[in-house]
Amino acid sequence: MRKRALITGITGQDGSYLSELLLKKGYQVYGLQRHTSYPNTYRIDHLINNPKFPNFLTAYGDLSDSSSISAIIEKCEPDEIYNLGALSHVGVSFSMPEYTADITGLGALRILEAIRQLKAPIKYYQAGSSEMFGKVEKDSFQNENTPFNPQSPYGLAKVFAFHTTKIYRNSYGMFAANGILFNHESPRRGISFVTRKITLGLSRVKLGMQDTLMLGNLNSSRDWGYAKDYVEGIFKILQYKDAEDFVLATGETHSVREFAQIAAKQLGIDLQWKGTGIREKGINRKNGKTVIEIDPIHFRPSEVDYLLGDARKARKVLGWKPKTSFNELVEIMVKNDYDLVRKETRPGHKIEVRHRFY
Repeated sequence: MRKRALITGITGQDGSYLSELLLKKGYQVYGLQRHTSYPNTYRIDHLINNPKFPNFLTAYGDLSDSSSISAIIEKCEPDEIYNLGALSHVGVSFSMPEYTADITGLGALRILEAIRQLKAPIKYYQAGSSEMFGKVEKDSFQNENTPFNPQSPYGLAKVFAFHTTKIYRNSYGMFAANGILFNHESPRRGISFVTRKITLGLSRVKLGMQDTLMLGNLNSSRDWGYAKDYVEGIFKILQYKDAEDFVLATGETHSVREFAQIAAKQLGIDLQWKGTGIREKGINRKNGKTVIEIDPIHFRPSEVDYLLGDARKARKVLGWKPKTSFNELVEIMVKNDYDLVRKETRPGHKIEVRHRFY
């Protein structure tokens, strides 16, 4: 019998890649989609109403609405639920802390309670984040035993969802597992995230469409992987015999400066860094022009300067490990965004906004 999966956050980066993976494995995939006045389905448009994917369907609902969640679960009767839905931008969570807590935190509670009340034998996956670790000692690794120390409303809401998942697992015997995923990127990453800012911005600089790219904390270091690798790990977590918690990470950390340096090199821009602090600039050695500048507006009220994941448990227990190197990830993103921006330079050619950042 065909397995059924319900994915929240279906229109996001991870939701779209996970949908493709599950469809390849023969699943019936249902997606929880928020109603918006302007379409936001560009990451899954190739799946919607496509005769090649008859087993892909979406339904309107919202993580803030318990009744819609219960109704969709009851109607879909999923074997697995992947809760990827959230307000996932750390910076924005400072501007919208209550909404972040409601969707990212309480949203998980609403799903788990719906499963409990329906008494359904559903496997539940909760998407966690390395931002839950927050402030950590430099040069340290974070794993399943590292204490949480969130520094943002987003990180705090994810901690709430994490512990709620464990409580429902331990109290009611539910198959409820957490995945603590470190930063994972792709051409489908939202344009407000620093990696896409870099690959899109430098592509526009290269093609003469803008003069400089404005960034924030260049010293911020993250464990960056490729989203397509990570959704395979998410799937493996729910296929394991027991509901447990797993860190997914590459075990390498790189700074924003390094990401920009490699992206620029792939575009033929040889960056030289001059100055310190907010006066630091990235200069193109070939022509002496300033390519990157610092704008304090991009700094967060409470910075997380360093994160580095230890995914040894996932490697040993699940047999999961990332396939894509850091340099390969940057190359994939630069190639995609350079091609997109180049299309914008064609006379009379305009990319629809909703398809621009696929």
